[in-house]
Amino acid sequence: MSTDSLLHTPLYSLHEEAGGKMVPFAGYAMPLQYAEGIMAEHRHVREHAGLFDVSHMGQVKLIARSGGVEDSALALERLVPADIVSLKNGRQRYTQFTNAQGGILDDLMVARLDDTLVLVVNAACKAQDIALLQNELAADCLVEPLEERALLALQGPEAELALATLAPEVADMAFMDVRELDVDGASCVISRSGYTGEDGFEISVPAMDASRVARKLLEHPAVKLIGLGARDSLRLEAGLCLYGSDIDETTTPVEAALEWSIQKTRRRGGKREGGFPGAEVILQELETGVTRRRVGLRPEGRAPVRHNAPLCADATLQEGLGRVTSGAFGPTVEGPVAMGYVALSHAAPQTPVFAELRGRAVAATVVALPFVPARFKR
Repeated sequence: MSTDSLLHTPLYSLHEEAGGKMVPFAGYAMPLQYAEGIMAEHRHVREHAGLFDVSHMGQVKLIARSGGVEDSALALERLVPADIVSLKNGRQRYTQFTNAQGGILDDLMVARLDDTLVLVVNAACKAQDIALLQNELAADCLVEPLEERALLALQGPEAELALATLAPEVADMAFMDVRELDVDGASCVISRSGYTGEDGFEISVPAMDASRVARKLLEHPAVKLIGLGARDSLRLEAGLCLYGSDIDETTTPVEAALEWSIQKTRRRGGKREGGFPGAEVILQELETGVTRRRVGLRPEGRAPVRHNAPLCADATLQEGLGRVTSGAFGPTVEGPVAMGYVALSHAAPQTPVFAELRGRAVAATVVALPFVPARFKR
């Protein structure tokens, strides 16, 4: 597929100048990697700081027609299982849009800035997410897609050092804090979060300022551009889900081991119990358990087991247990890593399982996630 017919982010020219290998992703031309390659980029993020273009993702503003942020929070709680009402100003929270069966329509971040909720949703789902918000919440809220904003992610142990040269206040932020700050003259919304397991920031910047701010960050010796390839291997080592692979409409938050994102308030006996799509299914699973779980897997040998590889109980590959949802070589752990769903009987860490790789059985061990410990600034 030619990238000519694809949408371009405000950083497209920068990627081309930097020699990015452009590929189609969620309707956009996005950089898979640059000259040094995925392994080198991955290691650079773990050791220094990487700059990712995530402008293809959706940004949406939610404001209650009443003007009260609690009203927009209550409205959003009709669509997600998280406690949004107790979200403090200048903080953000991870949650999911669910369907009537308890399946996940998308996962998202919700930040509170004064009287506004700001949502960041996945690129491939943003049209349907915005339609869902407008169809379900329009009576109570103004739903405003922020189409004139780009999104940058600066990730790695030296991310603070680099960003603080342009916005010194970021040094005072902790994990999941959100602030409105000036970065090189651009009015940005910055969260201390990201998708790599490393400390870092996501920077929502006006599209017209995005290229300048990105180039300014790249002047710092610690910072290099990083493509989608390393983004995928980094998030996999961090045990983080990719929508459409590890979670989708057929997986519930409990099966996906995401029940930590459902606060007590929304659970049975909580102050605002249920009230979101699929609540009966999800609340029942929280009490009585599930028949399958998302787990980490360490395959033996050097070859990665890939998405959709069957998982079985023994080397004959006769007794099916589930399937691999994400798999790659993990540069930090220096071996293959994978995530997948297995029957509860085989979900405990250190349980041996077998993956099918080109018709042969590859021994693997169920392990606790993440593969690489998170280094967030708490």
